[in-house]
Amino acid sequence: MRPMLDDLELPQVQEIATFDRRELAEHKPPGMSGSLLQNLGRQPTSLLVGGVASGPQAQSFIEQLDEKFRAGNPVPFVADILTDTEIEEMLIDDLKIRDLAGKPLRFAYVLTLREHIEPVEPEPTGLLDADILDQAGDLLDDLVDGLDLGFDFNTGLERFIEPLTGLLGRLRDFNLGR
Repeated sequence: MRPMLDDLELPQVQEIATFDRRELAEHKPPGMSGSLLQNLGRQPTSLLVGGVASGPQAQSFIEQLDEKFRAGNPVPFVADILTDTEIEEMLIDDLKIRDLAGKPLRFAYVLTLREHIEPVEPEPTGLLDADILDQAGDLLDDLVDGLDLGFDFNTGLERFIEPLTGLLGRLRDFNLGR
């Protein structure tokens, strides 16, 4: 079986390498002479695929490969090396293309692929009331109604302007010692 990237058959693949890495966290509890390791799972699997495209379809293949890289969407990848894994889709992290001298329409390509893992939807915690949005809307409506009262309050203060202005003048004179 030849390696396939989405609907593209990868020609003359010369190298496929996988990179897997497990994440471990070391905890050193106080009062203990040793440490504890916590398994945090694994990072997404990475693949390095290198090959050569030659012949009349080489230019078209390179252009299609470049389009898939620039789109940035996860694509299915099938190869013998992945038959026992549960990898379904890969992202093209990097694409290197080199025009090989000496023969027309001959290109070397190197793909760096990373496993695409669909993010998990967060589970509802149940800590928040399901009607919280409705309650917040009701509180906001009450607040807006309260702001309407502010206009009446503002116009009701006009009668205090003259007495407070006189008081302010007398306080200023007292402070200056007049």
